[in-house]
Amino acid sequence: MSILKQLWTAVKGASTEAGEAIVDSQAIRILEQEMRDAKKHLNQAKENLTSVMAEKMGIERKVKTLRREIEEHEGYAVSALDNGNEGLALEIAEKIAELSNELEVQEELLASYTGNVSNLKKTIKGTERNIASMDRELSVVKTTESVQKASAAAAAKFSGTNSSLRSATDSLSRIKAKQQKRSDQMSAAMELQNEGEGGDLKAKMKAAGIVTGSASSNDILAKLRAKRGG
Repeated sequence: MSILKQLWTAVKGASTEAGEAIVDSQAIRILEQEMRDAKKHLNQAKENLTSVMAEKMGIERKVKTLRREIEEHEGYAVSALDNGNEGLALEIAEKIAELSNELEVQEELLASYTGNVSNLKKTIKGTERNIASMDRELSVVKTTESVQKASAAAAAKFSGTNSSLRSATDSLSRIKAKQQKRSDQMSAAMELQNEGEGGDLKAKMKAAGIVTGSASSNDILAKLRAKRGG
């Protein structure tokens, strides 16, 4: 029973590792897709915010209009009272009450829209910061992954006696050795040619000061003066 339990545990462990390996191999692709989805939702949120802000502006205009109408009607009511027209003043007062009730509703609605707009702006800014941070992290992860893959590929190429890069390196070493050998052979041939033409003897006499290697400028001038005098 214990052996079967151990085998089952091993199988579950292997399955988990295999699943994690599959997920890890697609991790960057999954992250990129999630980032695209997040940016899409963020753009939708911005569009919704503009709609809410437009509705808020409409309510603000309505509130201003109601306040202006109430102020105007209050003036009318005062004028009616000044003229002793109580009935007209009462009708105007009823209109003012109607406008005031509507103003109260619109002001509450405006307060609600103002709070929603403020919260949406904060949420959008926070989301933008998070997305920018994730973009930076994803860029670092992708760069690190590329560098590690390149390093692993280079190590794999250079490892093993039959690798293509090792074969190319060995060939390069052989080419250099052959070139050096040809260079040495040419140097030896030039040395033998100099010895055959007495070059070695001339070099020894020149070193002993018996002969000079080349004519000096003074010697040439002396010869020219002698020719001119003759």
